[in-house]
Amino acid sequence: MSTNDLQDFEALAARLEGQAPEEILAAAAARFPGKIQLACSFGPEDCLLVDAIARARLPVGVFTIDTGYLFAQTYALWTRLEERYGLRIQAVKGDAPAVPAGTPPWEADPDGCCHVRKVLPLRRQLAGLAGAGAWVTGIRRDQTPERAHARVVEWDPRFGLAKVNPLAAWTSAQVWERLRRLEVPTNPLHDEGYPSIGCGPCTSPVKPGEDPRAGRWRGQEKKECGLHVDRHGAERRGR
Repeated sequence: MSTNDLQDFEALAARLEGQAPEEILAAAAARFPGKIQLACSFGPEDCLLVDAIARARLPVGVFTIDTGYLFAQTYALWTRLEERYGLRIQAVKGDAPAVPAGTPPWEADPDGCCHVRKVLPLRRQLAGLAGAGAWVTGIRRDQTPERAHARVVEWDPRFGLAKVNPLAAWTSAQVWERLRRLEVPTNPLHDEGYPSIGCGPCTSPVKPGEDPRAGRWRGQEKKECGLHVDRHGAERRGR
């Protein structure tokens, strides 16, 4: 990544800051024609982005990392989104992590389990976009301290491509207001105390007053799976 390229990303990010998600997505699709994909985890942000892509008929592919341990409600939502919007959400799967016999991988090595089932499949999927492509995420700056400096468009050095975050400046309230107004399908577990939903064995309900991600890997220091930050919590950014 040259200095000129980084400056180009900075200028694009500055120009798109404050724009509507569909406008950011449209600009990114034009900037990376045929090589841009949304990594969908079926959270409220990703559901909103699927809706925006479908409504504007944008040439943005959609895929999800299927760990094999998603909630039944998540799989049902997957089907519902495909049927409603007439699009295909590609399944990307990883291998089973090597752990002692009889020990659940998420207990034996939570970081290793995420790395094998999430990070490595994502790396393989994004390899086809490296260099001249981009991946789209639903991350927001107010989700975690590590995401606080996310740009609308930035260079992702780990995967060697651009990273587009159309909802970086949005709040959870803004996301949910639009979801309800447009009647976008979402995971019913959100109404049962699950603001952040990952794999079934590693996600629990959140009590009133707790951090929205308190239910992810409860009882551990781990709060990220490694898709957006490394295994030690350091943010992966190109600045």
